[in-house]
Amino acid sequence: MKKYLIRSTAFAAVTFGLLSCFGGDKAPKEELPIMAWYSIPSDETTVERYQELKDCGFNINFTHMYGMGELKKELDVAAEVGIKVMAMANDLYTKTDSAVNVIKDHPALYGYFLRDEPLPPAFADLAAWAQRIKEADDTHAIYLNLFPSYVDSAALGCTYREYVRRFIEEVKLPMVSFDNYPVTNEGVRQLWYENLMIIAEESEKAGLPFWAFAMSVPHWNYPVPTLASLRMQMYTNLAYGAQGLQYFTYWTPGPEPFNYRDAPITLDGKRSEQYYKVQEVNRELQARAFVFVGSKVVSLAHTGETVPPGCPALEQLPSHVKSLSTSPEGAVVSLLEKGEWNYLVVVSRSLDTPITLNVGFDRKAWMIDREGNAIKVAKGENSFTLEEGDAAIFKFRK
Repeated sequence: MKKYLIRSTAFAAVTFGLLSCFGGDKAPKEELPIMAWYSIPSDETTVERYQELKDCGFNINFTHMYGMGELKKELDVAAEVGIKVMAMANDLYTKTDSAVNVIKDHPALYGYFLRDEPLPPAFADLAAWAQRIKEADDTHAIYLNLFPSYVDSAALGCTYREYVRRFIEEVKLPMVSFDNYPVTNEGVRQLWYENLMIIAEESEKAGLPFWAFAMSVPHWNYPVPTLASLRMQMYTNLAYGAQGLQYFTYWTPGPEPFNYRDAPITLDGKRSEQYYKVQEVNRELQARAFVFVGSKVVSLAHTGETVPPGCPALEQLPSHVKSLSTSPEGAVVSLLEKGEWNYLVVVSRSLDTPITLNVGFDRKAWMIDREGNAIKVAKGENSFTLEEGDAAIFKFRK
């Protein structure tokens, strides 16, 4: 059995969509949407600030803008540095037709934000608003973000799955987004995995992509993010089929009422240590984007001594995987397919200790490293050491 250590390494390139070696072939350039929530304040709308955002690995900006003048300035500056904007302004609701017509042809426009975490009684109004936007602009995305599953069902007025299904059927947006911040001071919320499964299943039934989050600002019961916690959140999102990624937050909100502090950009506008962690994770995500963009989840299960509630245990091996086991701490095991390739994605569920992954294939296989290169895996059984929260990615033909 050949043994490998997958190390956490920073690398210098800031280019997105890096080309990857496929045994002599090269993967096409593809890019994951990565959006910064609560981003650059309106009074900091400068080329330098937006370039700093881009250098951190973000390609979509979401700032709470309220006036059309602020929004137009944001779009102009974003276009200058080559990133997109999720648009927000009061006039997009009160004067939808005229406001949309002002910005719909702007090269930096990504889409339109409606609101955050709506309850079902708001769905009818949101659907009507979305329809007004569609009538004025049927090209760009329309977006809102749903509650996590740990919200009381009494507040939702239905089960969480019904909540997600009703949103999809009633509001009729082109995407599904939800937030669930699983890493707390007490550990990882195990119901996060079931939440992801519900979102993934309901999105797939509707033929819609879904987007998910990582927490990047310590506050309240959420600790300072680590490379391990950021990786675990983002790679698990992708293993479940996410097609867009988001961070809450990029800029530090005011401290009240949850003691927000030290997001990638601090309240006084300086880079914190989180900036460089997020930058490193975003670089490797984009280097491996070709694995995930447009991929379909074929199978998904969990290993380990215990399996998260509501999730399937790994009982049947994915296609062309002849053996697979991990340390008792466990991992997510996802098989993705895209074109002629299968991708096996294994994400550690442990933030406390490295885990061992033993895996063998019945055909030629490669491991995708952090730079997106494909490294041939030895025949027979292979043993890998995954650092805390880390992911191992393999590719092989169907």
